[in-house]
Amino acid sequence: MNIKILKLLEKDARMSVKDIALICDMSEKDVEKEISEMQSQGIIRGHRSVIDWEKVDSSMVSAIIELKVTPAAGLGFEEVAERISGYDEVESVYLMSGACDLIVVVRGRTFHEVANFVAKELAVIDSVTSTATQFIMRRYKETGVEMRDSEDDGRGKIFI
Repeated sequence: MNIKILKLLEKDARMSVKDIALICDMSEKDVEKEISEMQSQGIIRGHRSVIDWEKVDSSMVSAIIELKVTPAAGLGFEEVAERISGYDEVESVYLMSGACDLIVVVRGRTFHEVANFVAKELAVIDSVTSTATQFIMRRYKETGVEMRDSEDDGRGKIFI
C-alpha cells in the first residue's frame, strides 16, 4: 500500500496515473497496479467530486443528527447503523464516543422534510432512544476542500 498515492488521490481523484507516477518516482504500470490492489482490498472505496450544492440548489438543507442507541445483543451498533445507511437521505453515518452513539448526516429539500425524516424514520427505530438535530447553516470546508468564495454572500461578517 502506497500512502503517497492515497494522499494524492484523496486531494485530487482526477489526477492522472502519469502525474502520480512522476510525483512518486514510479512507473505508470506500478502506479496502476498499486491503485488496482488498493481498490480490490477495499482501501480505495470510490472517487468523488466535492459539489457546492448551495450553488446548484440553495433550497437544499443538511443536518447533523445525534442518535442515542441501545445496541443489539451480539451486534452492537452495526444493525442500526446499516439500516440507517440504507436511506437515500443519509449522506454519512458515524459511530461516536462521547454524548451520543451515532452521528447521521442527512440532506433534504427543506428543513421540514429533514425534520419529518428524523421524526418518521430515525426516531421510530426500536433501538434509538433519542435524537438531537442541528441544521448546517453554511459549509466552510467539505472533505478537505474550501467552500468559500471571495464574493459577499449577504450574510455579513462576524467579529470576535
